[in-house]
Amino acid sequence: MIHEVFMPALSSTMTEGKIVSWVKSPGDKVEKGETVVVVESDKADMDVESFYEGYLATIIVPAGEAAPVGAAIALVAETQAEIETAKQQAAQSQQVAAVAAPQQAAKPAPVLETAPATPQETSSRRNGRAVVSPRARKMAKELGVDVNSLQGTGPHGRIVAEDIEAAANKGKTPVAAPATPGIPSVAPTTVKSAPPAVKASPAPAPVAVPGQVVALNTLQNAVVRNMVASLQVPTYHVGYTITTDNLDKLYKQIKSKGVTMTAMLAKAVAMTLQKHPLLNASYSEQGIHYHGAINVAVAVSMDDGGLITPVLRNADQMDIYSLSRMWKDLVDRSRSKQLQPEEYNSGTFTVSNLGMFGVDRFDAILPPGTGAILAIGASRPQVVANEEGLLGVRRQMQVNITCDHRIIYGAHAAAFLQDLAKLIETNAQSLTL
Repeated sequence: MIHEVFMPALSSTMTEGKIVSWVKSPGDKVEKGETVVVVESDKADMDVESFYEGYLATIIVPAGEAAPVGAAIALVAETQAEIETAKQQAAQSQQVAAVAAPQQAAKPAPVLETAPATPQETSSRRNGRAVVSPRARKMAKELGVDVNSLQGTGPHGRIVAEDIEAAANKGKTPVAAPATPGIPSVAPTTVKSAPPAVKASPAPAPVAVPGQVVALNTLQNAVVRNMVASLQVPTYHVGYTITTDNLDKLYKQIKSKGVTMTAMLAKAVAMTLQKHPLLNASYSEQGIHYHGAINVAVAVSMDDGGLITPVLRNADQMDIYSLSRMWKDLVDRSRSKQLQPEEYNSGTFTVSNLGMFGVDRFDAILPPGTGAILAIGASRPQVVANEEGLLGVRRQMQVNITCDHRIIYGAHAAAFLQDLAKLIETNAQSLTL
């Protein structure tokens, strides 16, 4: 029997995916649950596994090309004798598609024959093969590094670019280049201890040439779709000035323990949302959806363009030190496109902090599927008068919340900001409890 491998829906907003690389070559044996291809979804590169055991007969969509969700990207034959039949079937299908392309409808997304690997399934070895990030796989080929001689230092033991660079710098013996371009051959071998990881410099952004039109990448296209969807929501903005002297003092005390200001602000927002569940809710056709957890998404710009919002799940229940460690891990993996979908699309409230760039105040666009987003400006010394009319210098920051007016009204937003300010100004120490 011949099975089609479909482009999977790796996120709820994904409409098409781009093939980063094929882990298997035509004719290779494929085990059930084994990674066969790496797909770039809206905001991450994901390993995609086969539901079937057999042989990768033919690749329909090569590396570097995109296909809509539900489209066939390869054929898997159960026996070697069926490989030639599968190739003929693919050739006939492509001829028919070329003739009837304008009339052909995309297959529905739920019909999937592949599955993305989950964090629990990912480990340093899968079916005797090393689990390697797409960037690390490409670097290993270029530098002649045997990935099976390494132990990954990435999430769940995944081999990342830093491991490859460290191995190359240590003078590892190069391996022969694979026969098929872009598909490294791997064989089970003894796992050796990895040398200390060396921080790899991020890939440079494409250089813009005056007069040239540069196509949007997958991530940028996803942002475009989300922003267009946001235009359908009636929103409004409410601003507030918060004195940050106590917050800044606390930050100086615990910064050496790895705590970040982003984590502190996210924690403050999460604690305030406990008192204002409506601000953590979202609109649905059936009514107001009150979420069961407080998941604070924080906007992060990507090195190669676009925007992603890693999510600090259950932020109200975590201590500030664990929250800071989680945030650092999320940012590192988001910029190497290694986040799982639930780590960037499960936010119930969003924070966008441009204060680190010196921005005084700005309006944020509401992400689809949420009820509010908080824009945070820079904290600056200001001359202010107290109730007795005496002048003094206080550090203050401007915050501006954008809300979905279908479910959150102005009084709700104002009450939330008032409580957030009270926590930061008079009870900042509670963030460490």
